[in-house]
Amino acid sequence: MVYALLGEKLGHSHSPLIHDEIFKIMGVDATYIKLECKKEELKDIINSLREGKYHGFNVTIPYKKEVMQYLDEIDPNAKAIGAVNTIAYKDEKIIGYNTDYFGFKNELIYFNVPCKNKNAYILGTGGASLAVNKALKDLGANTLYVSRNPKDSNTISYDELEKRDIDILVNTTPVGMYPNVSNSPVNENIAKKANYVLDIIFNPKITKILEYANSKMNGMYMLVGQAIKAEEIWQNKEFKEDISTLVKKVEEMI
Repeated sequence: MVYALLGEKLGHSHSPLIHDEIFKIMGVDATYIKLECKKEELKDIINSLREGKYHGFNVTIPYKKEVMQYLDEIDPNAKAIGAVNTIAYKDEKIIGYNTDYFGFKNELIYFNVPCKNKNAYILGTGGASLAVNKALKDLGANTLYVSRNPKDSNTISYDELEKRDIDILVNTTPVGMYPNVSNSPVNENIAKKANYVLDIIFNPKITKILEYANSKMNGMYMLVGQAIKAEEIWQNKEFKEDISTLVKKVEEMI
């Protein structure tokens, strides 16, 4: 069986390594590859699930919203989020799911980030930000997006963020990702005044925004957690090992 990660640029991804470890633990004979593709290729690639060439996909930047139009069915949770990052072929239907949600929600719980009635600000408005938003809200946080070009009442500007008291700050933008590791989506003052700062970037382990905030809550736990959930969907079986153990193993390998 062959599974793949779909995205535009995938050089930084550790997903094959993570899924290979999950395959070993779950006793699955399969391979996982990176499949860089253009937007116009998505429809044909996704349809190849019907032919058995591939058996499931993960989806990353910038296609988490784009792929939804090519699916037969969308899981209610993914529909509520408005983004898909996992695609499976079941009962002759191509179905979209969002496992980013489970990965990030479990990360908040793992790091004991108090969310109930807290003010959380999400940097960026891409596909991953939608899953982050739902996870925070489901745990009781008050959420707002932060964008350079705010377009609705749920979004504020970075200038406005300067004036706010921040309980939780989450970076879902690619700013600070390898190789541009010296960049941060916000200045040091904003990062330092937040009580909890998380970055969904996992390469480098400590991004500039995390360095500013003296935080170690990077995206590795979310990445591993969402991968496990995807495998549970694809294999129709439960992953019974502790997530944090696998996270530590992956961090030692990269």
